[in-house]
Amino acid sequence: MRESASWLAPGRVNLIGEHTDYNDGFVLPLAIEFGCRATVSPGPDGLLRFVSAQESEPVEVPVEGLAPDGVQGWAAYPAGVLWALGVDLPGLTVTVDSDVPLGAGLSSSAALTCSVAAAANDLLELGLSPRELVAVARKAENGFVGAPTGGMDQLASMLGEAGSVLFCDMRSLDVRPVRFALDDAGLALLVVDSNAPHRHADGEYAARRKACEQAASVLGVSALRDVTLDGLDEALAKLAPEPDGDVLVKRARHIVTENARVTDVVARLDAGQIREIGPLLTASHASMREDFEITVPEVDVLVEALLAAGAHGARMTGGGFGGCVIALVDNDAVAAAVRAAADAAAAHGFAAPRTFVTAPAAGAHAVDPSGAEPPRQPPVDTNASGAPDAG
Repeated sequence: MRESASWLAPGRVNLIGEHTDYNDGFVLPLAIEFGCRATVSPGPDGLLRFVSAQESEPVEVPVEGLAPDGVQGWAAYPAGVLWALGVDLPGLTVTVDSDVPLGAGLSSSAALTCSVAAAANDLLELGLSPRELVAVARKAENGFVGAPTGGMDQLASMLGEAGSVLFCDMRSLDVRPVRFALDDAGLALLVVDSNAPHRHADGEYAARRKACEQAASVLGVSALRDVTLDGLDEALAKLAPEPDGDVLVKRARHIVTENARVTDVVARLDAGQIREIGPLLTASHASMREDFEITVPEVDVLVEALLAAGAHGARMTGGGFGGCVIALVDNDAVAAAVRAAADAAAAHGFAAPRTFVTAPAAGAHAVDPSGAEPPRQPPVDTNASGAPDAG
């Protein structure tokens, strides 16, 4: 075994397709330039040691004690990856350093788990493919941490490509890069972190997922992905008489129309009509606000302000209940959009938002273990305590 292996895996922004992943639907994420570097090296026999540049104290776990619920806090994520590998482990030291903002809906958790999975695979010479590493990272979050992620984040982090968004079929897990030529069109993708308390409560997420599963069961399909836009009215008519029918109608309507919006955006991008995707982004936000009920006033105000400032489209991105807004804006309108967002937040007494412009970046890749490629300065404060962001 060599001295160490280091990999960098990025966070992600989801261009469109929210909560469709666990409904076997379609999503369109992109890897971003902020990520997590993981270095895995041999350690004392029988001991797993986890060290984070963002945490003051390392966490040590006996190899024989590696089990779900046996590790708490941030270290559960890298520990879960080692558990999910399903191999006999030697003593290892895992060191991580992330510049993905926590609590912003940019999936710092996928960056963490994917970087650790890739580095451990490299050091231990397991020969796992990128897709197999996606499964390992997802198993770590689902089976060890207990986070009900749908798999999109890990796909984007492992398989993202510079210059392209990733069209993912979450049933087959087939992916296709779709060119996202922002510069050619004179456009920028602006990310605005609301700095709202990230109210991504497990109970709320679980309730949305349960409602979707219940709606699919009533409709006799394996997942809401199987309801087409043409068959939506008939499906909603079947759901309406059910107990909590009004909720089931709204949840199902969001998923079905969101899937249609994702495929519509892909068609427009394939045709080189990048500006024309703006209204679809805005329609996605309205659906999340009215039908899926996962937005909060802070993000709603930002979306309205960005649109009023001339954005071609704007929407919340991520699991909801806080986090970031994205906006498609002209390059020469970025500064005005940033000012509009700040002014709107101040006028409503909300926390000042923080912003950055992003573009599709490369997925997970090996880096120099010596640290010659340090993480970039974060666009928002990542010093706040808390677990990585799963949404």
